[in-house]
Amino acid sequence: QVQLVESGGGLVQAGDSLRLSCAASGRTFSNYAMGWFRQAPGKEREFVAAITWSVGSTRYADSVKGRFTISRDNAKNTVYLQMNSLKPEDTAVYYCAARERPPVTSSRFDYAYWGQGTQVTVSS
Repeated sequence: QVQLVESGGGLVQAGDSLRLSCAASGRTFSNYAMGWFRQAPGKEREFVAAITWSVGSTRYADSVKGRFTISRDNAKNTVYLQMNSLKPEDTAVYYCAARERPPVTSSRFDYAYWGQGTQVTVSS
């Protein structure tokens, strides 16, 4: 079955950078779309960014455009989220998710597979 394992979260200060990784296994992902979502305490899980595994088409939430970059390494079956200029409002648990076909979408209901999440905390 599909397994997604996130890593790279931590505690940083405002303005710092972090890179999250999502290692995927269990399937051939060439026709998948991969997404990053986040959930802060008391809030709904929200879309952050997504990418298609094949051609690398991307989509970002307006709140992270210009600061976050999603990418993938096909050889390693790993998706990354490079987060720069972090703000306290970026504090959340970040989840990796997989969708069995393109295109990239921003709805969490379109993604069938989820990782366990990694905590990102940004102090002011």
